[in-house]
Amino acid sequence: MKEIIIKIPENKLNFFLELMNQLGLEVSQKYDIPEEHMSFVMERIKEDEENPGHLEDWDTVKDQFKLDS
Repeated sequence: MKEIIIKIPENKLNFFLELMNQLGLEVSQKYDIPEEHMSFVMERIKEDEENPGHLEDWDTVKDQFKLDS
């Protein structure tokens, strides 16, 4: 299988993706993540691995939020 890179204007993206879907073609979107953001995320992951005890269980945390009806 061949892989190509196509630059598409933002206002045509939905049309293009739908067209590719209709044609049965595989589409994967890649995002350019700035190095600064990657460094930040990697540092946070490292901190969490070094000190896992400060993390809280999601089920416990979400119970603290009250949703307005």
